[in-house]
Parts: sequence; C-alpha cells; structure tokens
Amino acid sequence: MLGWFPGHMNKARRQILEALPEIDVVIEVLDARLPYSSANPMLASLTRHKPVLKILSRADLADPEGTRAWTAHFDAQPDTRALAVTTTNTRELKRIPKLCHELAGQVRADRDVRVMVMGIPNVGKSTLINGLAGRTIAKTGNEPAVTKRQQKVRIQGRVALTDTPGVLWPKIEDQASAYRLAASGAIRDTAIDYVDVALITAAELAKRYPEALKARYKLKALPAYEANPDADKVEADGDARPDLMALAGFDGHAILAEIAAKRGGLRAGGEIDLHRGSEVLLHELRDGKLGRLTLETPEDIPTPEEAAVEAADDALEDGSQDVAEGASKAAPAQGAQGEAASDD
Repeated sequence: MLGWFPGHMNKARRQILEALPEIDVVIEVLDARLPYSSANPMLASLTRHKPVLKILSRADLADPEGTRAWTAHFDAQPDTRALAVTTTNTRELKRIPKLCHELAGQVRADRDVRVMVMGIPNVGKSTLINGLAGRTIAKTGNEPAVTKRQQKVRIQGRVALTDTPGVLWPKIEDQASAYRLAASGAIRDTAIDYVDVALITAAELAKRYPEALKARYKLKALPAYEANPDADKVEADGDARPDLMALAGFDGHAILAEIAAKRGGLRAGGEIDLHRGSEVLLHELRDGKLGRLTLETPEDIPTPEEAAVEAADDALEDGSQDVAEGASKAAPAQGAQGEAASDD
C-alpha cells in the first residue's frame, strides 16, 4: 500500500483540530476528475460534525456528465453542498460566500462566517483562495505542501477563510484510488513507477473512454485483457491486491506500447520504450489533451463491506511487518516514502 505521513502533515492535523471549534463551515477542495480518491478520509473524520461545502475543482477538465453525478451524490448527504468550478474563473467562485452562509445558518450579526479550507495537495486549493481573495494570498507551486502553515484572510460576503496545508493520509488502502491519484499528478512523479501507473491508466481509459483514447493516439483497436478468474486477489510482490488491469478488461501493456511506438518511443531493433509512452499518456491526461474525462463515478466507491475487508487485511499486514516496509511494496510507489506533488 502507498504510505507516507511527513512530520509537517502530522503538525497540520493538530492545527486543524485546534482551530475547528471556532469554524462554522468547512470547504473541502476535491479534484472533479476523482472526487472520491482525492478526498482525505482523515479530514472527513475530523470534520464530521461540521457543515461541508465540496468544491469540485478543475471542472473544465472533467466529464460534465460525471461532474453532475458527483454533485448529486454529495448534495444528497446531510449538511453538505457541492459546487463544480474552475478555480481560475472568478465568476464561478462568486457563489461560494452565499453557499457558506446557507450552510452556516444563523451567526452573530457582528462577525463573519468562519470557513476552513481543506484538501490534499495539488487539487487547486491555493488557486481557489487566491481567486476568492482577488489577490495572491496563498502560494502555489510544484513543491510538496507549499502551504506550510495556516493562513487567514477575509473575503467579500462577510466570510473569513482559514487556509490549511495540503494533507495526505498515512496509507491508501484502495489501490485503485492510489493509481488514480498518481495518474492525476497528486503524487510526485519521482515517487511512483511511471510505467506501472501508465499501464493501469491505459487500461482504465480504454474501459471508460475508448473513443477518446483511440482518437487521440490513432489506435485502430484496444486489445482485451484475459482476466484471471481470481482477478480481485492476485499475488504480486508478496502481497495480495487487486489485478486492476484484469478488472478493467483491457491490455494496458499493448495499448501503451502502441502509444509509445507512435510518439517517439520506437528504438533500434524494434524495441519499444514504454517509459516514453508513459510520459506521453500521463502528461497529456493531466493537461486535458484527451478531452474532458472523469476517472471514477460514485458507483466506484467501495461498499462498507469491501472497506471492512480492506481494513482487516491491513490490520493483519501491520501486525506482521513494519508499516514502512509495507509501504515499500506499494504498487505505484518506488520507495517506502511517497510524496505529494504540490499544495496548489
């Protein structure tokens, strides 16, 4: 399993706990392409007694139909509203103060609605705050956890924002989520096996958006994958985990090889450079060059029973080996320590 918990993230968790009693509403910023995978379960636990506004950022990169499904999913939850935005579009952001007031209910007339902004790194949190403030308040960039400490700013509409550092969680139990996060760029590229992530991503895209994949790379066909009868329990690197390529039903290796061959990855002697193909696929996916895509739907959320099985498996694993050792065997990770991509 992917695992990391740098000291600054542990400190951020303590800061959030200390500030929450004074907060009226929580804004959680999610990536509209993967709203489930980009939601930190630790933050959900910390804020379970607070009204929450789910901001689905980068809506301009997500499938509009998928975004509507996710918005309806979140709106159906108690004390929760959802709003899809492009964080650089200030006109779309103007609805946020009003929604915060509606969620907060009655507050004293002599004070602002107090709002805490949360999210994992690289979901557009800092860009959102800068857009709401109308000036550069929160630093954005490509370093992990750019926001090092809490920042406070008052915005129009009688709302006081508290920004928090982007916080990842100690371990990602759902390996499908781990791959989606890696594909989206939420985890720094130096901390993942590029080819491994691209293989699974190619298979998933063939399942969810076959025409977009074929059109972008001029593929005549998308080879099927012969699924193992026990696809959801395949031994790999010593640990039992889902065979995600088999579950997707497509041969990610063959698809990636063809992409590489068409995009400068054909070497002397006919050898295929899969790393070149991986760079092309992942970079163009992140830049929106394959079109507006959503990598998961509400139906992809594990059932409570599935989550309980995963938790039990993790407990058994942790009882027999050090967590750091377990993290070193994570499918997308190259080493025991994963890294966040940025705090934007």
